[in-house]
Amino acid sequence: MHDASVTAAAHHARSGLPADVAAALQASRADTLATFAVYERHLPGLKVPLAAELNPPLWELGHIGWFQDFWLQRFDARSQGHRADPDSPRRAPTRPEADALYNSSLVPHDSRWHLPLPDADHTRADLAAQLQANLALLADVDPHAPGLDDRLYCHRLVLLHEDMHHEAALYMAQALGLPIGDARWQPRTLAAPPPALVFEPGPWRLGSEPGQGFAFDNELAAHTVALDATEIDAQAVRWAEFLPFVDAGGYQQPQWWTAAGWAWRSAQQATAPRYLRRADGAWQHWRHGQWQVLNPAMAACHLTAHEAQAWCRWAGRRLPTEAEWERAACSQPEAFAWGDVWEWTASAFAPSPGFVAHPYRDYSAPWFGSRRVLRGGSCATAPEMVHPRYRNFFTLERNDIYAGFRSCAIDR
Repeated sequence: MHDASVTAAAHHARSGLPADVAAALQASRADTLATFAVYERHLPGLKVPLAAELNPPLWELGHIGWFQDFWLQRFDARSQGHRADPDSPRRAPTRPEADALYNSSLVPHDSRWHLPLPDADHTRADLAAQLQANLALLADVDPHAPGLDDRLYCHRLVLLHEDMHHEAALYMAQALGLPIGDARWQPRTLAAPPPALVFEPGPWRLGSEPGQGFAFDNELAAHTVALDATEIDAQAVRWAEFLPFVDAGGYQQPQWWTAAGWAWRSAQQATAPRYLRRADGAWQHWRHGQWQVLNPAMAACHLTAHEAQAWCRWAGRRLPTEAEWERAACSQPEAFAWGDVWEWTASAFAPSPGFVAHPYRDYSAPWFGSRRVLRGGSCATAPEMVHPRYRNFFTLERNDIYAGFRSCAIDR
């Protein structure tokens, strides 16, 4: 039996049978292509400005297919799972120049605007052929033979990788003012905050256990941590709770900000969260390329970690650690509402004791010590990705992602 806090989609993605993974791969690809079609309709020539938080949409599409091919069809060691040697010989790509175009570990970000990429039709054709070949590999996996998790590890990796890139396509669309009409990726209205959840001091087993399906390397190895008593919000902070801080002049008062946070606010000359403005006596937010009246009952979103920390200081609260967040999500799944926004925590992104990098070496290790952990999931997160032990990680100033927070009492 899987943890009650794990959705069925996430369980199937991480622990399901080959048929489950195959169905999820096809559904994820349908989402990828549908969102790419929005870019085609609304961006002439698929041109986007050169910016650190963006990628050319055509490069993104080709990279998704390349990654799947790189770790499956071309990777004969894939059946060894997380123990596979990533440097073992690989088959050549069908498109000879594919590695030089799409290997994100080797292709500098800013160079992606100047690469001789295949056009959209040829890129889609590449992706279709790659997917069919990899579905054929899945069909050959015996679901009853020993070592199923090892033999499905790379299939699960490429599925979740595509889901991550689809969410990136959605927050890039938000940044570019493109309309995303699919109801699945829209934020929901939250009720008034329910009573906070209270936990007594005690040990918590943080992270994913080995041998229980797929886990990212940074979730392993699970280890016991001692937690103090905690009173934690039962849901994410809504605009109804965040905007009084803005209206009270919080963006002009340095006492609420960390030194790094105030430096960010000053450099950006920020007076309110990204995508928000006051007009005609009301708060409005920028969605689908137009200004709309803000619903204060939605989770506060597109916030930096700096803004989350500033609100907490103003409110006399604090951010939870990732262990406190995980304990609440796993221990009281019926009462702990999550999945509306990625939630900033107080925890730096660091390796667990006994960390061992998995074959995709560049996934975690290069970013330890430079990023902050977020937990949960957002309205734009694919269901397979919504897992209580998944560790997302970004630098503190990022506000293009669907990020918000919840808070804890200080004296518990």
